[in-house]
Amino acid sequence: MKTTIINKNFITETLEHLQKDGRRGVEGVVLWLAGSDSDQIRINQVYRPEQHASWGNFRIPRSSMMGLLRHLRATGSSIAAQVHSHPEEAFHSPIDDEWAIIRHTGALSLVLPDYALRTSLDTFIAHTAVYELSAVNKWEEVAPDYVINKYRIVSE
Repeated sequence: MKTTIINKNFITETLEHLQKDGRRGVEGVVLWLAGSDSDQIRINQVYRPEQHASWGNFRIPRSSMMGLLRHLRATGSSIAAQVHSHPEEAFHSPIDDEWAIIRHTGALSLVLPDYALRTSLDTFIAHTAVYELSAVNKWEEVAPDYVINKYRIVSE
């Protein structure tokens, strides 16, 4: 298992985006983009695609997906995880399953409750429900210790 390294500032930026949407009463989504080497994935950008959001879901329009693909090619990055908010509980809904942006085995989808409005840098791991896409194309929740072992949050 590769360790994913994320700077605290990227978690703060993620929360700022999701909370801004949450204050409007809608879900939000951001993508963690990364470079990769043989033993680690290093998050190097929080990317907020253009999105259409409502109380209980979000959609990424085709034009925004095309822009994302151009950005990935230009920067040599890949999507390490998608992070989105829910109005209430944190879980991977059937809509989340169907409209997930990333679809490769091992992909991670992080879901924050209450539009992330009650989440801080200090509570991020505790509040986040994390799902991984299995080899049979099913989103499965992973245990908190898996997340703690997989992610290293740094100050650098």
